[in-house]
Amino acid sequence: MSVVSLVKGFCLALCLTLFTSSALAASLADLMEDYWQDQLALNPLSANLNGDMRRSDQLADVSEAGVAKQRAVLDKYLRAIASLNEEDLSAENKVNYQLFRWMLEHERKTLDFNWHYYTFTTYAGWHDGFARNAPRVALKNRKDYDNYLARLQKFPRYAEQNMALMQAGIESGNTQACDALEGYGAGIRGYIKAAKDSDFYKPFKQMPASIDAPSQVILRERAIDIIERDVIAQYRAYADFYEQKYLPACRKVVGLSSVPEGRQLYQHFVRYYTTVDISPEAVHQLGLSEVERIRAEMEKIVKQVEFKGSFKDFLQFLRSDPQFYPKTAQGYLNTAAYISKKADGKLPEYFSYLPRTPYGIEEIPAQIAPKVTPAYYQRGAGDGSRAGKYFINTYDLKSRALYELPALTLHEAVPGHHLQISIQAELKQLPEFRRYYYFHPFGEGWALYAEYLGEEMGMYNTPYERFGRLTYEMWRALRLVVDTGMHAKGWSRQQAIDLMAANSALSLHNIRTEVDRYITWPGQALAYKMGELKIRELRAYAEKALGDQFDLREFHTKVLVNGAVPLSVLERLIKAWVAEQKAG
Repeated sequence: MSVVSLVKGFCLALCLTLFTSSALAASLADLMEDYWQDQLALNPLSANLNGDMRRSDQLADVSEAGVAKQRAVLDKYLRAIASLNEEDLSAENKVNYQLFRWMLEHERKTLDFNWHYYTFTTYAGWHDGFARNAPRVALKNRKDYDNYLARLQKFPRYAEQNMALMQAGIESGNTQACDALEGYGAGIRGYIKAAKDSDFYKPFKQMPASIDAPSQVILRERAIDIIERDVIAQYRAYADFYEQKYLPACRKVVGLSSVPEGRQLYQHFVRYYTTVDISPEAVHQLGLSEVERIRAEMEKIVKQVEFKGSFKDFLQFLRSDPQFYPKTAQGYLNTAAYISKKADGKLPEYFSYLPRTPYGIEEIPAQIAPKVTPAYYQRGAGDGSRAGKYFINTYDLKSRALYELPALTLHEAVPGHHLQISIQAELKQLPEFRRYYYFHPFGEGWALYAEYLGEEMGMYNTPYERFGRLTYEMWRALRLVVDTGMHAKGWSRQQAIDLMAANSALSLHNIRTEVDRYITWPGQALAYKMGELKIRELRAYAEKALGDQFDLREFHTKVLVNGAVPLSVLERLIKAWVAEQKAG
């Protein structure tokens, strides 16, 4: 064969390879975009919150037929992606492929079980999710207000569908555990109030000047009528249903393994919320190991402050001494705001890439505060039209320790959830689903790593604040033990409470609400420690491999600029980055 023929053959093979790779990339891009559009259609309220105002008069169909449609959509894309050859994709598209497939497979697996009958946890439920989110949609003109009212008019159907799922759960033995539900009904009844006093009326208190005064009067009158007739009345009906039908049917054993197919479902949740193939027993043992390590660090601080007494006595001192607790809710919020701004000012020293989206601070709504965690983060709009929110719990101030507040703030605001989630939403070069999908161990692991990073940032000013950080790290390590203990090993609620009380300075109120959260939301609590350990492991690997070449600001950027990913994918990305740094 001549040299010319060899060259022609090589060129032809190369062209075919490039054509195949390009065609595959286009097919994958089309699949991911089509999937995203399907998700926006299935979840119109979530779509609105991300800035897509289509279907702003609609609510999701959560009936059995709606769940069947979700299964069909996922099956369609699983069949489609199975026809693509991952090996023929570019490195960038291999990551897209891996994330897309992981998401489809694991979301579909959840629907193989009856988890959709569990329409609420003590952390969040369909009723408070609607109350929190529906009024947050940006209303800019008359059409937006008309659509909002049309959505409120559809709430009775939405409420009835959710109650029907709960009724199916009662009939099939899939209900939440009795031990976790004390006081939960009061949170539902907290939404039953005069229309003008409800969250749903807030958009009407200050309306855009573009809507003329007579129209504003008409809209307000319609709003009062619709909120009372179609919304508040349904909350009243739900409260009655919950108290009269659901609560008497709650399950008597706390562990998920006690329900039909519960063991298999919990194993799935362990994998879903850690993104690694690991058994509940291995998670449990890892948790015990971390508890022992962190406890030794806590003991050092007890010695440092020269406390006279046992470790148990020290915890009681922290839980009871008034010096450690805020006197007013506003004072507590003010302290959180100060810590937030202090952290903001330090970010450029530790990050070479920062988001544009700002964040604010707000109290957790009073009606849900008694059963909710110390704080949570609510993402801003993907189009930049709404800031992120750091929500802080001011209920029962004697359980809101000031020495925990730096760690809490770093976790929920910056450099934790707000920083990571806002950067992810602003990565417009990524497929849309990747800008919004939440891989729990990445997001929660990053936020826990942010607490650890606070040591280097100089955010902990006293031994007690450093003990507060260790208490928060211990809290996440204990989750590995008690979550698997209750759902895989037959532990009682009290066993979980006792272990957490003996090893952390968390208030007993927080411990009880946290354990109830783990009972009603199996597996999710495993994400935090699993993710944080992986990020710290990869940082140590990069520091050792790169030596003087290691740049912490660039390491953080590399972790964040791919958006949230499974832990195995994060490891591959960081090791590839380290190899590039060493080579160049």
